[in-house]
Amino acid sequence: MRTHAQAVIIGGGLIGCSILYHLAKLGWSDVVLLERDELTSGSTWHAAANIHGLHDSTNISRLQHYTMALYKELETETGQGCGIFQPGSLYLAQTEAREHQLRLQEAKARRYEMNFFEVNRAEAERLHPLVNFDGIRCIMFEPEGGNVDPSGVTMAYAAGARQRGAEIHRFTPATGTETQADGSWIVRTPKGDIRTQWVVNAAGLWGREVAAMAGLQLPLIPTEHQYFVTETIPEIAAMDRRLPSIADRDGEYYLRQEGLGLLVGAYERNMRFWAEEGTPLGFGHELFPDDLERIEGNTMRAIERVPVVGTAGIKRVINGPMIWSPDSAVLFGPVPELQNYFCCNGIIPGFSQSGGMGKLAAEWMIEGEPSLDMFGWDMARFGHWAGKAFTKARVQDQYSHRFKIHFPNEERAVGRPVRTRPAYELQKEIGAIFGMNFGWEHPLWFAKDGEPREETIGFTRQNWWKPVGREARMLREKAGIIDISNFAKYSVTGPGSAEWLNAVFANRMPAQKGRSCLTPLIGKRGGIAGDFTVTKMDDDDFMIFGSGMAERFHQRFFKSVPLPAGVIFISLTEAMCGFNVAGPKSRELLMSLTKEDLSTISFPFMCSRRMTVAGINVIALRVSFTGDLGWELYCDSTKQVLLYKALLDAGRELDAGPVGSRALMSLRIEKGYGSWSREYSPEYWPQESGLARLIKMEKGDFLNRDAYAGIAEAPARDRLVMLSINVKDADATGGEPIFLPNGTPIGQVSSGAYGYTVEMSLALCYVKAGSAKAGDKVSVAILGRPHDAVILEQPPFDPDGERLRA
Repeated sequence: MRTHAQAVIIGGGLIGCSILYHLAKLGWSDVVLLERDELTSGSTWHAAANIHGLHDSTNISRLQHYTMALYKELETETGQGCGIFQPGSLYLAQTEAREHQLRLQEAKARRYEMNFFEVNRAEAERLHPLVNFDGIRCIMFEPEGGNVDPSGVTMAYAAGARQRGAEIHRFTPATGTETQADGSWIVRTPKGDIRTQWVVNAAGLWGREVAAMAGLQLPLIPTEHQYFVTETIPEIAAMDRRLPSIADRDGEYYLRQEGLGLLVGAYERNMRFWAEEGTPLGFGHELFPDDLERIEGNTMRAIERVPVVGTAGIKRVINGPMIWSPDSAVLFGPVPELQNYFCCNGIIPGFSQSGGMGKLAAEWMIEGEPSLDMFGWDMARFGHWAGKAFTKARVQDQYSHRFKIHFPNEERAVGRPVRTRPAYELQKEIGAIFGMNFGWEHPLWFAKDGEPREETIGFTRQNWWKPVGREARMLREKAGIIDISNFAKYSVTGPGSAEWLNAVFANRMPAQKGRSCLTPLIGKRGGIAGDFTVTKMDDDDFMIFGSGMAERFHQRFFKSVPLPAGVIFISLTEAMCGFNVAGPKSRELLMSLTKEDLSTISFPFMCSRRMTVAGINVIALRVSFTGDLGWELYCDSTKQVLLYKALLDAGRELDAGPVGSRALMSLRIEKGYGSWSREYSPEYWPQESGLARLIKMEKGDFLNRDAYAGIAEAPARDRLVMLSINVKDADATGGEPIFLPNGTPIGQVSSGAYGYTVEMSLALCYVKAGSAKAGDKVSVAILGRPHDAVILEQPPFDPDGERLRA
């Protein structure tokens, strides 16, 4: 066994073997995989191993298609069979909402040239004559859908990795992982130690235990999961082809051919956890006792749809463990608090995603960043607040509603609240309906007396649409008070602070006290890893404001630039709260609470100062994400309630009041402002996002400057534009494909909302450079149906920034 390696992967299941293969394929041959038992032990060997390409997330769809194509390549490359069956998959919609979902996926498939299309009932009956299609509104067909052999795929990855020089050691548990001063690790095993640059936790059911060896707690919990296989069904035995699988998500089961019978699985409401306090080390290829009564309701719905299930005998039952994260997506990526420790844990549709995960993991470790923006998978989306109680509650909801549609803007209440700020109870009293952002409760909108205190969900406009419009118009006409406490807030102090900030960010840091700047953070491939406001409060005293949900994500970048001696960098996100007071009467509102001169001459746009408001010490910045005249005020968290009450009382005199984040979304889109993880992403270059003007190459070195220099002169591949869309009862929310009138796909929506104060349904979008210009007509697939739209020359609200600087 090697004593040194570039990476040691702990876990010899499907995902561990895929990562090993992709590391070797990308050029790292000095890599080792450790498996405590046989390859595939744990949850890989008993998986149903279904494969499908389409997902609500466009990037996940792209990775799933990569994975499906890879299996055939693996067979050719290694000679190891993967047991690939691709008779196709039929997707059924019983409800209007499901039809909207499928039609949107079909539009995305056309955008990315994927094979997914609608078929009529006659064609569906030809494809699968055993299905009763009564009550089905819409049927889509994915010709490449099907299933694979779990052991065959895993062994193919392993064979491909070995061919490239990787080592695999079975019956070799990792007994310890110890970080070293130089950032490397020592992995302890009974057969000897390995010093490695990277540790990869791909330990499946034992992901928690392996993480604990490094002092890390992962939000994971296992459950039981059942499926059964029938005896031979004569109608199937008589056929000369394999039947497509059935995705009847509204029926809450999955079904496909297995041998000459059928396999039926379910995610039942009466779910069961397993090994809550830790997975037994001796567990391997065991199964749990059958408990088909638990999935009886799901099975009966499968029988209604495919009646032969009800007359077939049961050949075998599989009841085995799966391990879940709070949102059922993988915990993926380097741990921000550790150096060179990579996680890939909590994978559910592993056989659809294994290739994509392995590819991105290898890119991240070898090249420093994955080729696709996968923040929805990034383990940094959860923080210390995602404890056992939260994880258990969310996993129960995710499992029992596995096939429930995740609607745009949906906020599931299970497991909440986790983190609240002092004003939470007051906000609840005045009608706040809350969402969750990185664990924090924050107001989405405010209901008035007589209005519902729970919001409805769906693809069309919901019950919050009118109240949000009321708030947006109030702010534009008078003023509004928005809780922005969720923004990430950092303090940088000490001699050398400016030098460190200039070494991190791409813009030139403000040199004058009280001045602010907007600045991109550049990623390893030259894209936008973040956007921040930096303000100079005093000599060697700066504040940084950025995305709250990305705070843990951004730790990786901040930590990569060493702090000079004497410089102190701390997060104040928990210690400070904030409000944005914005609108044409915002100056009047604030001047009633302070003796400060807030005139433009005294307090210009993009300036800051420490001052008092209602007797409370605040940091005030003259900026506003609404695009309107406004100030951001930050105070100690202990003073949040006092400041909020004072602002509300003063606002009442001006017919101003509280505004939630839904209205803020609408207002910033009216102004054409981008937002991190939507418009600003590592996938997009600054010249595509409109941020190139904020990059000062002449100032000297900064983080990933060379990466940006390598693409700075390249022509933009896409460009950020704004659309006005002709719709009646639904708005774009993000991900909707955009087509030319002739049907040619040219881009997709990044953000969308109704602009209440400009009376337009708006969208910010990326379109292929040169494909369309301002004034051109295009089509947007809202609800999966084409809707006419036009590209705007400029934002419809205050395009010249007169209100902002008034």
